[in-house]
Formats: sequence, C-alpha cells, structure tokens
Amino acid sequence: MTSPEEGASSTVPEEGTSSPDGAGQRRSGLRNPAGAVRGLGAGTLGLEALVLLLAIQPIRVVGGELSGAAVAVIVLLAVAAVALAGMMRRPWAWHAGTVLQGALMLAGLLHWSLLALGIIFALVWGYALHVRRVILGR
Repeated sequence: MTSPEEGASSTVPEEGTSSPDGAGQRRSGLRNPAGAVRGLGAGTLGLEALVLLLAIQPIRVVGGELSGAAVAVIVLLAVAAVALAGMMRRPWAWHAGTVLQGALMLAGLLHWSLLALGIIFALVWGYALHVRRVILGR
C-alpha cells in the first residue's frame, strides 16, 4: 500500500506559486496552451467559413435578391477564413482574422444579413482574442 505522499506527486504548481521554470507566470493547466489557443482561432475561422457558405442559399431564398457580386464576396471571405485557419501559427494571422471580421461587416452593404453574420462572428472572434490574452498573455 502506498502512502498519500508517494502517489500525490503533481507537476502542476499550486495557485499563487511560480511555475517550475521560475518565471512566476500563472499556468493554465493545459499541456500546450499555445496549441489550444491556435486551435480555438482555427476552429472559429473554420466555423465561420462553413456558416458563410451554407448561408448563401437561405439568403437567396428568404432574404430577397442576392447579387452575383455578393455571392462572390461570400465565397471569397469563406476562402480567406479557411486560409487564415491554416496559418494560425503566425502571429499576424490573429490581426488578419480581425480584419476579416471587419470585411464581413462591411459586406453588409451588399446584404443586411451579412452585417448580422459579421456582428455575430466579430463577437465570437472578440471572445477568442480574450481567451488568447488570458491564456497566453498577449
């Protein structure tokens, strides 16, 4: 039978203590915090691309006239979101994702529903940026 001291070797420091490398940073409890945050950003952008592509037909049927230019803009934004999702290792991709949210809201000039989607995804992206700042401190 093992004593509680033998089986209780934890690698995670208690709250308020410094990390093993002596940096004094608060640990998130994640094995790879940077990878988890990249996954959050990539997942958000991937979901945005999927929603944009799936929204084309309902907007055309229910929302009225959707011009060919508006469809092209939607497809372009979806392709950009997928491309950025694949580049989340680069620090500038987070800034480009923010620009993408602004571009989607600007596409609201072509159809009001694109503005609504832009606002929704800007809020989701803002939350992803908040989580990134809390976990990574940047």
